[in-house]
Amino acid sequence: MHDDRSLLDERLTRTVRQRIRPEVYGAAVPLTLEVWHAPGEPVPVAEALAASYEPAKVGDAWGAPWATSWFRMSGAVPAEWAGRHVEAVVDLGFTHPGPGFQCEGLAYTPEGKPIKGLAPRSTHLPVGRSVAGGEDVLFYVEAAANPVILDIVPFQPTELGLKETAGADPVYHVVKAELAVFHRDVWDLLLDIEVLNSLKNELDEREPRRWDIQRSLDRALDRLDFQDVPGTAALARAELVDVLSKPANASAHRITAAGHAHIDSAWLWPLRETVRKCARTFSNVTALMEDYPEFVFACSQAQQYAWMKEHHPDVWQRVKDKVAGGQFVPVGGMWVESDTNMPGGEAMARQFIHGKRFFLDEFGIETEEVWLPDSFGYSAAMPQLVKLSGSRWFLTQKLSWNQINRFPHHSFYWEGIDGSQVFTHFPPVDTYNSDLLGADLARASRQYSEHGKATRSLVPFGYGDGGGGPTREMLETARRSADLEGSPRVTIEAPSKFFATAEAEYADAPVWSGELYLEKHRATYTTQARTKQGNRRSEHLLREAELWATAALLKGFDYPYEQLDRLWKTVLLHQFHDILPGSSIAWVHREAEARYAEVAAELESIISSALSVLAGEGSETVVFNAAPHSRSGVPGLGAGAVDSGSAQPVSVDGLVLDNGLLRVALDSRGLITSIRDLVADREVLAPGTVGNLLQLHVDVPNQWDAWDVDPFYRNNVRDLVEAEEVVAVDEGKDVGAIRVRRAFGESTLTQVLRLRAGERRLDVSTEVDWQETEKFLKVAFPVDVHADRSTSEIQFGHLHRPTHVNTSWDAAKFEICAHRWVHVAEPGYGVAVVNDSTYGHDITRKARPEGGTTTTVRLSLLRAPRFPDPLTDQGFHQLNYSFVPGAAIGDAVREGYRINLPERRVPGAGPVAPVFTVDNPAVVVEAVKAADDRSGDIVVRLYESLGGRAKTVVSPSFAATSVRETDLLERTLADRCLADNGVEIELRPFQVLTLRFSR
Repeated sequence: MHDDRSLLDERLTRTVRQRIRPEVYGAAVPLTLEVWHAPGEPVPVAEALAASYEPAKVGDAWGAPWATSWFRMSGAVPAEWAGRHVEAVVDLGFTHPGPGFQCEGLAYTPEGKPIKGLAPRSTHLPVGRSVAGGEDVLFYVEAAANPVILDIVPFQPTELGLKETAGADPVYHVVKAELAVFHRDVWDLLLDIEVLNSLKNELDEREPRRWDIQRSLDRALDRLDFQDVPGTAALARAELVDVLSKPANASAHRITAAGHAHIDSAWLWPLRETVRKCARTFSNVTALMEDYPEFVFACSQAQQYAWMKEHHPDVWQRVKDKVAGGQFVPVGGMWVESDTNMPGGEAMARQFIHGKRFFLDEFGIETEEVWLPDSFGYSAAMPQLVKLSGSRWFLTQKLSWNQINRFPHHSFYWEGIDGSQVFTHFPPVDTYNSDLLGADLARASRQYSEHGKATRSLVPFGYGDGGGGPTREMLETARRSADLEGSPRVTIEAPSKFFATAEAEYADAPVWSGELYLEKHRATYTTQARTKQGNRRSEHLLREAELWATAALLKGFDYPYEQLDRLWKTVLLHQFHDILPGSSIAWVHREAEARYAEVAAELESIISSALSVLAGEGSETVVFNAAPHSRSGVPGLGAGAVDSGSAQPVSVDGLVLDNGLLRVALDSRGLITSIRDLVADREVLAPGTVGNLLQLHVDVPNQWDAWDVDPFYRNNVRDLVEAEEVVAVDEGKDVGAIRVRRAFGESTLTQVLRLRAGERRLDVSTEVDWQETEKFLKVAFPVDVHADRSTSEIQFGHLHRPTHVNTSWDAAKFEICAHRWVHVAEPGYGVAVVNDSTYGHDITRKARPEGGTTTTVRLSLLRAPRFPDPLTDQGFHQLNYSFVPGAAIGDAVREGYRINLPERRVPGAGPVAPVFTVDNPAVVVEAVKAADDRSGDIVVRLYESLGGRAKTVVSPSFAATSVRETDLLERTLADRCLADNGVEIELRPFQVLTLRFSR
């Protein structure tokens, strides 16, 4: 037989494009259009229905960026259409192929009930499958003029991301608004062809099945009358029945298809727009569930459900009904799909606490799968928190974005720093927005790493990022692919069914220990410094507010349950994986800065009120220490008078600071030339280097500007060595200080370096007026320490990473995330660098020609990408970090808390006993709070911080009647023995333990 394959492919492509697809809709009549342009921000539907509308027509411009226009669309079904399937077809001016990345609409009935969303690839509204002629049609469309930020040519700087700079001219034109006859046979034929052709294109050219499909498609086209496609579509479909009916191979890969709509809680749109995206998407999927009873939709992020409950009660009721029916399935168990690198330990615990409790309270559902397909890497602390929350499984997709190394597993056990393991799935389809056509299904089967050991993977399907969700076309595709020769078997079902089956069949799944590091998006540890600083400050203020409010509760203080609950949820929302990482438009980050200021003001008020109750009436200076360790004679978690002790005063000799523990020398440029550890009698800086060296890099990544830093950024660096001022500053005998002022580019920077009496630590406070573009500011401390690994604080513990680049996996970690501290050491001596708002670091080592090793610790301070916020981080910043020579891990832990929890001084009567004490410094108290159920019980959460086993006695300051070990949701796991008003515990390395004391 002659080879005519390419000829047949060309025939099929053109026939579908020009003959079949245009015939999905037949006869059409225009709808009458009227419009009301809403002033300002979106309005409730009742206000829009009552507004005064003006005449409009197809072709009219509408919608300044971020504005809202309401369209009233009316018409009548022609009498001659009686008995036909009629739909309204609306194109608001869709200019971009991606649903969720441009204008969108939500249609309402005249009574204000939501119908479904309108977006590219979902432009229809139901009228009726067998309408009566002459039937009137009336509906309203809330049209959101969301501008295209990430265009077909991506990463172009734009001012559209801030309402004040986006302009006022309309950016869209109405393209279509009509009633039309829907030709179901033509639509079905189109889907038959798409499913078969996409399958055929994935089959090997030597496979008979491929040619069977191709010849069948060709015969189907022969049966079409191109002058009457609707009338002959059934004949064409008949030619395809045989190839669509052949069952899948017995050994075919099995796919669980879970409906999904990844909705970023903010990204290229503000938070308020996400509320409407959820309403549009949830309306879509609940409507589809009426026609497709097998359809299951997996939806995470309790925050998004809460928005529907608050803002869209009709959508909320539809969701509740479908949850009860098992089609709308809560997953994830977190308040939002948060970043997991940067949230603190307690904040990460609260993500699970608030998320899981919402699903329990509202639906009575215990979610068991953690659903984070798109976060930018996953902390090694997560497995323990997953298990402590009552969950069993974990899903992510993002590691498919790795730049260098392919992750080796698709189903595996993920082991955390404490040894906890959770069954984890990484869908081999490499997308969380599948359309279920042949390319995605074949990829899932082809890439699956577990063949021969396991048989199944999960595919999330539906339009996502900006929402939209599955379409009726996808559900029809799933039906056709359920049992189809040459394809994996496809079953739509809940993720929990997949996980239970997958884990049961793969009991000996491999284990991956440690973090799931994403080899991309490393700059998210630094971008948008104000957002990160707001998060860090909020986390520690929440700690203080709960601690002091709990202590005051024991004296009759009215514990602010509702206020703290609301403030926690605000902070948790802003830990979403495109807010805290700094990868959203300007609007999102300006709003976040404002919200953090409001959170801080409320928390400061709570703290002030509680401290007033605790301090009592008096004129003594009472120092409150919210850190878990004592300092200056004040106990951790308590208050008292500072013990000034007998520390040697700090001497300042020119540009040399000396407190008897450290001697720090600067040169005329304000650079540190020596840090002499007088206790260890050794120089800390590497020979021939300077410390606190500010370095400015050119920072132009290949793509994803706010997200990425590529390794070649190191090729272009400027050391900031010129100084405008270097001068000693008199801050009293207990502090030696030197101020350094620098100017570079369009920016200015002032640092004060302080050495304090009795402290083996150099503090550096930095104020920057940052006006750079596409630059990366770092600060370096090259130390004379031979370290083959660095240690970074993560949630409830720490993580080791290599400083060498032996393997491609090591080399890929050229930028790392740490919380309050990093540490490098050789046997017998270590150095820590602690900070109050920095997450990005890089740590390298280099052998010196004369012998010895220089290990350089760098903190990443500021960036200046132009997309999606062209003014990222412009303006004033204040950053603090400290250099701690001679530090063990315990010292790093202690200093990390110190710099983030400054002492508070208030007038009062005298000391305040800590609510809890522990007698082992390895055991750290992370949270003290009143039990969420308002029973009056007191909860303490603590962890082992050094990576070893630890015994301690936890003693409350109040009389306790019983104590129980609980999960994160404060549900009892075991009773504990209370003896002498304390409980003895033993913790394994990095174990997190929650204890609930009854009074």
